[in-house]
Amino acid sequence: MFNMVPFKNSGMARRGNPWNIDSIFENFFNDSMFQTFFPNNGLMKVDIKENDREFVIEADIPGAKKDEINLEIDENKLTISVNHNEEIKEEEENYIRRERRNSSMARTFAIDNIVADKAKAKFENGVLTITLPKREPHIRRNKRIAIE
Repeated sequence: MFNMVPFKNSGMARRGNPWNIDSIFENFFNDSMFQTFFPNNGLMKVDIKENDREFVIEADIPGAKKDEINLEIDENKLTISVNHNEEIKEEEENYIRRERRNSSMARTFAIDNIVADKAKAKFENGVLTITLPKREPHIRRNKRIAIE
């Protein structure tokens, strides 16, 4: 079973307290203006598919390198984390530009009924594909017990 419970602050202050300073600061970066400047908001886009044999997760991680991605299964949780470092150098005549950027993001999913030892992942063209095979279903069989 796969569960993904997204959480997003509603942006509304609690009724009866319009001066809730904590709420104002919490919601400041959720404003639509900041969505324009930071469209991804630190979340990678993920698709989850299921068939009879497995779950397949596809995560868009453009610009990342394979060695910047970490996948971890811990008990009933799958965590995808990325720590991306980028350095831009331009040298033209007397003008030099050098910029650095470090970004990180992570997603965690509740997982159940998978064979963790057989999980596979590949990273190609900015898309991480994770295949999680399902456990064989436990078939319950009724058996009549004779009374002596």
